[in-house]
Amino acid sequence: MSDREALEGSTRFFIPKQDENSSFPPGSGPVFFNPRMRLNRDSTNYLLRQLDVSSYFDAMAASGVRGLRVAHECGIPVTINDYNPEAAALIRKNAALHPESEITVTEEDCRAVMLRHRFDVVDLDPFGTPAPFVDIAATSARCYLFVTATDTAPLCGAHLKAGIRRYGARPMNTEYHSEVGLRLLLGFVLRETAKYDRGIEPLFCFAREHFVRLHLRMTNGAGRADKALKNIGYIHQCPACPWRTAETAFLPSVQECPECGAKMSRIGPLWTGPVNSPEVLSQLSADIEDDGQKESVLARLVTTLSQELDNPEFYNYHRLAKHWRISPSPIDDVIAAIRDAGYQASRTHYDGRGIKTDAPLHVLRDAITTDG
Repeated sequence: MSDREALEGSTRFFIPKQDENSSFPPGSGPVFFNPRMRLNRDSTNYLLRQLDVSSYFDAMAASGVRGLRVAHECGIPVTINDYNPEAAALIRKNAALHPESEITVTEEDCRAVMLRHRFDVVDLDPFGTPAPFVDIAATSARCYLFVTATDTAPLCGAHLKAGIRRYGARPMNTEYHSEVGLRLLLGFVLRETAKYDRGIEPLFCFAREHFVRLHLRMTNGAGRADKALKNIGYIHQCPACPWRTAETAFLPSVQECPECGAKMSRIGPLWTGPVNSPEVLSQLSADIEDDGQKESVLARLVTTLSQELDNPEFYNYHRLAKHWRISPSPIDDVIAAIRDAGYQASRTHYDGRGIKTDAPLHVLRDAITTDG
């Protein structure tokens, strides 16, 4: 295997040479490495600075860069695993670059490791869906469970049947499908966790390009599980017009659209509560600024998340303008007009043209149009 040395954060490591002419260069080498997932890894390292943990499990590590960075940059003892012998050999080679760090390398099915051991943090970052691994991870994660999903098509409704099979929920390919995917994954993780009388608390969760990332605190006891399950619900989407509404309930009601009378379609079950902790975001923002990174992509993401409303869906205001055949105003003017009308409104990290609001459609229409 022909390797080249790379640097991410302050961590050196080797990765296999990739075919840059390939349609997907990260998958062209014998061991997977995707440089575009750096934001995902950066976010985890900044969060771990806030958490008091003494063990971390990188379950499906490939090159091992995620676990290596946690060990080297956060000073946390890590176990880095991959069942692929070539990947495990590369991880050992990379671990040798950091003899000062406490790194254990295993070469097994990650489920076997999680069945035998518990870790303060379990991190699932598979190629594709994390669904087959969440059940056992929910018992292995002592304090925190981190999950990445890159199968956004099933989560977001583009591959409906696959989404239903993997996550036991009905997605829908709406203009707010990225948020549906994140909340549907959160709902699935909660249902897998609650079986063991455990709950979850979202700390720092976001969707970006081709992946969804969850950072969750695990809670213990039937009462905590029941409390978390109170965030399970549905989004009711009108199939004939833009109207939608959320319902927090384990079993959904049948609803008709108040705008046009059509029978509403149901999306879920999914998580309807907050997906981020304001305290965590505030500390992340301070840490990022202290590092001189306040203009970074991560800093902008955290700022947007800090301002984002908690309601579980959003409107793409350009799509609304197209639906109503009106010319849209700039997004900041639209948000200001909604607020002037007495309603809440914010931008959203899911979509540069997305607006979260509790305003009814007629207020949105008036705010969007340049004619006022």
